[in-house]
This record gives sequence, structure tokens and C-alpha cells, in this order.
Amino acid sequence: MGDTDVTTEPGAPWLIVGLGNPGPEYARNRHNVGFMVADLLADRIGGNFKRAGKAQAQVIEGRIGPPGPANRRVILAKPMSYMNLSGGPVTALRDFYKVPTANIVAVHDELDIDYGVLRLKLGGGDNGHNGLKSMTKAMGPDYHRVRFGIGRPPGRMQVADFVLKDFSAAERKELDYFVDRASDAVEALVIEGLERAQSTYNS
Repeated sequence: MGDTDVTTEPGAPWLIVGLGNPGPEYARNRHNVGFMVADLLADRIGGNFKRAGKAQAQVIEGRIGPPGPANRRVILAKPMSYMNLSGGPVTALRDFYKVPTANIVAVHDELDIDYGVLRLKLGGGDNGHNGLKSMTKAMGPDYHRVRFGIGRPPGRMQVADFVLKDFSAAERKELDYFVDRASDAVEALVIEGLERAQSTYNS
């Protein structure tokens, strides 16, 4: 599938998944920007993450959007497996909450996009991202992605080392702004649809 809207089931919930690694040692890593976006969305919804039954994840249930037809029921999730095992918790949540795959949004770091730049898309490959690889293996590729650019590692630094380091001091000056913008993009995708959200946030 390409970057086009799909027909979703009226009234079906959305599952918004921030990808990252659990534990304080990973909290500010580049690889955990999905968790950062999920935490900000949680603040906006006004809830606290709680353990999701048998699923290895933390979740918040709530609603986003204005009152009326554009209001959406959402399940906001942070898998508590490690990144390369994200598919199991996401699939368990999908099945428990009866979420169509097209109503799943993965928020994740993206090496091949400059820092802070966003790209929204539906489907596609995993581009070597272990969280996406695990999700796609578990349920196929036809879910939405909000890709948060982190850029490529400098010099000869290995990718694994780069993504598991904290954002640099210079990057941190703008990080809150970019996380806020990514959260806006997630809300626009869920409320307005992919094409309209792309026209606003794909820069």
C-alpha cells in the first residue's frame, strides 16, 4: 500500500503506539522518541499509563478531537518489551481492543530523515528499524507510521550506538518543539485522515 487513505471501520478505535525501550537508562535515547511522543499525548488526554492485562505494554484509553463526528476513541500504548519484540504486545492490544490494522499508528525514530523532520505514511518497509520489523512480521505492513527524523550517525559511529545515545545538547534545544509537532501530527492523522495530515506535516 502507498501513502493513500484507506477506509476504516466507523467507530472503530485507534491504537497509537510509541516505540521505544523500557527502563530509565533508555528514556532519553534517540530510539525512544516514540515514547516521548506517547508521553506528551498522554498529558493531552489527561491520563496515566497502566499495565495492559496480559499484554506486555502500558496503555491509556481516551478520546481526541473535537466533540462530534471527528472525535476518536484511542488507545495510547508503550510496549514494555524491548524494541525488537514490539510486534507481540501490539498484536495483543490490537486483538483485545478489536482495532483494524489500518487504525494502528506507530510513532518511531527514522535514520534516513533529517533531525526533527516528519514523514507520515501508510504501509511500506521497515528500513532496518527493529520495532517496525517486529510489528510487520506479526501483523503485516499495512499500518500507519509517523516517522520522526533523527538523521544519520556522524563519521564512523555505528547505527546501534547512535540510536541508543541521548540526543545531543544542540538537538535537545529543539526536541520539545519537535515532539510537540509530532504529537500534533498524530492527532491530525487520526482526526483528519492521512492525506490531510501529510499535506500539513510532511515537510
